[in-house]
Amino acid sequence: MRHSIVPAPIASLPWGMILPLTALVIFGASVLYSAAGGHMQPYAQSHLIRFGVFLIMAFAMTRVTPDLVKFIAYPGYVAVLVLLILVEALGAIGGGSQRWLNIGPLVLQPSEFMKPGIVLVLARFYSNLPANMVGDWRALIPAGGMVAMPMALVLMQPDLGTALAIAFGAGVVMFLAGLPMRWFAGGGVAAMVMIPLAYFFGLKDYQRRRVTTFLDPESDPLGAGYHITQSKIAIGSGGLTGKGFGHGSQSHLNYLPEPHTDFVFATMAEEWGLLGGLFVLAIFAIVLRWGMGVAERAPDRFSRLLAAGMVATIFFYVAINLMMVMGLAPVVGIPLPFMSHGGSSMLTNMICIGTLMMIDRWSRTRGRSGLSS
Repeated sequence: MRHSIVPAPIASLPWGMILPLTALVIFGASVLYSAAGGHMQPYAQSHLIRFGVFLIMAFAMTRVTPDLVKFIAYPGYVAVLVLLILVEALGAIGGGSQRWLNIGPLVLQPSEFMKPGIVLVLARFYSNLPANMVGDWRALIPAGGMVAMPMALVLMQPDLGTALAIAFGAGVVMFLAGLPMRWFAGGGVAAMVMIPLAYFFGLKDYQRRRVTTFLDPESDPLGAGYHITQSKIAIGSGGLTGKGFGHGSQSHLNYLPEPHTDFVFATMAEEWGLLGGLFVLAIFAIVLRWGMGVAERAPDRFSRLLAAGMVATIFFYVAINLMMVMGLAPVVGIPLPFMSHGGSSMLTNMICIGTLMMIDRWSRTRGRSGLSS
């Protein structure tokens, strides 16, 4: 047996994912440094500190056992649901939305916890469901209720982007659990009927403007279409290699709204160009491909569904944000993982990463015990 100077728990970590992810976070910090006019405060320093703290949290999550994760699935879901109800009753209002809870020195956004939370509770639900009941109404109605309640509470805040993220993660778990395709087809038809009703009666005025602006951003370039128009200008003006670090006129001259959060990719593309964009996409591809591998190697149905749902949650963040900044999707307030400034999104995505690392350890532990037996 070979002995290493590196302790086995550290050597066994997925460094092929962790190192590229760390490079992406550092690159994101450099973009935030530039967006702040060449200062570490208020964005870059806190971005790096949060990643360091949450990475330690992810390392700690790898030691959690499958039994404990299954045990906390339902109580955790109920706890987050209660927090969402408290947001409606006591939540702090910011930016026209009521999404935060002030608990002493802590400011929580409970809807962020529901993104991985809905994946966990549905993975638990379907892992216990007998195979002969997957096509039965009992596989759909309870799960549908567990998805509908938090979505309704989040839409009341209102937060359309988070509601869609919850629905996407839940839909992926339900699809992989083996629910009949006719149910998904029926859901698609129902959505097509509901979309016009939701547009006219369910959305706020500013949300309706986002949809019409997405369809024709040039119709109001100085009003509702301003975000998308300036984002396209920033991305297009970067060219192949960009204008150079710290020389992005759109963000530095305050033409680009939210250059450190929702539109951080546009800030990056202006200064680093197509090459910077390809670097970001390549690292996301590495992280997502690693996550898919974890799901494929997972030792049982519960961990497979849980891993796949966490990968889907990260993918939703990435895909919607990139489509949003390029004018391919309405502006719904979805930040870019590991690059945008914001503690809530960093926490959610690092919970997903920590969960995948935990399942990866379960697989290796199961493999060693299988070999030894």
